Amino acid sequence: MNQGHKPSASRRQFLQTSAQVAAASALAGAVVPRVHAGEDNTIQVALIGCGGRGSGAAVNALNTKNGPIKLVAMADVFEDRLKTSFTQLKANVEAQMDVPDDRKFIGFDAYRKAMDCLRPGDVAILATPPAFRWVQFTYAIEKGINVFMEKPVTVDGPTTRRMIALAEEAKKKNLKVAVGLMWRHCHARKELLERIREGAIGDILALRAYRMHGPIGSFLSGPKPEGISDLLYQIRQFHSYLWASGGCYSDFYIHNIDECCWMKGSWPIKAQGLGGRHYRGNMVDQNFDSYSVEYTFADGAKMFLYGRCIAGCYDEFGSYAHGSKGSAVISINAGVPSYSSIYRGQKREPADLVWKRPTVEPNPYDLEWADLIEAIRKDQPYNEVQRGAEASLVTSMGRMAAHTGQEITYDQILNCQHEFAPDLDKLTLTSASPLPPGPDGKYPVPQPGIVTDREY
Repeated sequence: MNQGHKPSASRRQFLQTSAQVAAASALAGAVVPRVHAGEDNTIQVALIGCGGRGSGAAVNALNTKNGPIKLVAMADVFEDRLKTSFTQLKANVEAQMDVPDDRKFIGFDAYRKAMDCLRPGDVAILATPPAFRWVQFTYAIEKGINVFMEKPVTVDGPTTRRMIALAEEAKKKNLKVAVGLMWRHCHARKELLERIREGAIGDILALRAYRMHGPIGSFLSGPKPEGISDLLYQIRQFHSYLWASGGCYSDFYIHNIDECCWMKGSWPIKAQGLGGRHYRGNMVDQNFDSYSVEYTFADGAKMFLYGRCIAGCYDEFGSYAHGSKGSAVISINAGVPSYSSIYRGQKREPADLVWKRPTVEPNPYDLEWADLIEAIRKDQPYNEVQRGAEASLVTSMGRMAAHTGQEITYDQILNCQHEFAPDLDKLTLTSASPLPPGPDGKYPVPQPGIVTDREY
């Protein structure tokens, strides 16, 4: 397993045939027996990035009801996170785990060792901080491995250009690649989209997106403690640092931005916005506490994004569309279930309700995996990378507008030359950080109106 083994030339055909047999047996009411992991119809999975989202993705993957799937390798730069993840997974999906100690890897090259345990056609889960996405995706393409990658997939213009090019390389190899914008797989949102396209609310004139709540994840970071390098501290606290994650703006707000653009059917062409840091104390992260960004589409329609991570304030997490004939709830209450609905007019009054999906919905975290595994089993074209890169870029466009105080166009962010963390593929456990601290131990923060051609 550590060296991997070459599948037979017909492995993809075998996977496809197995799926067809399973479907036929299900229709016939028969039970399809599981085969042991040594046979070619088992899809093997490697988890790369063992934090909360990576562990969650692994559970979603292993719970997919479409032929046998096993977790065979795990990788992280932090041993404690790998151990915690392994324990949690064992408690939930132990029967589908085959991860002995010699297939648990630690370090910046651990992703390679984990992928080396896979065969072409297996799946790598890329759930490390987003900065490393292009590095690990490059190796997966070289190995002929299918990929599930968490959002966002890029953090700046240079990595977006690189990721779009890699998407084409993956297509040439017929690799199946999913991106963790799971709301695109939600049945309720898909039905809402169809109704909007049929004219249920007329032409979309405005969209509103909100994610406002108290601090979560590693949004805040205090001074670096002793005993850990700047590099490893920033990776552990990745939501706090723009090079690692695009900060809270990219990591938190991309879902709302993406679902709004999906309903609109296009990406905005420019953005302008503002934000600020409040009550910061001795915090050294790079995030603003609040953001307000106006996006403009080619037809003049607007999208308004409101983000805030301050305790004790009004909270809201949802997205809305306003059209010339009515309005729609895209999602509310954190998006799962969506509560998608349509109203005549612009008020969300019960008397004006036109359509509403039932609140019992399949979990979109499960649906995105069901769609990926089905594409692998049936050898269907499946590549979400360009769309994921574009969603990440549009998110970065709004973030840069707020951080610089300038209007930023789609072309400007795409062609921006400021790569936050070049040469990530060369990092080791003893490397310096791409973001060195100042003499006071604090890291550079955006200065709107002062630093205008880059974010810090």
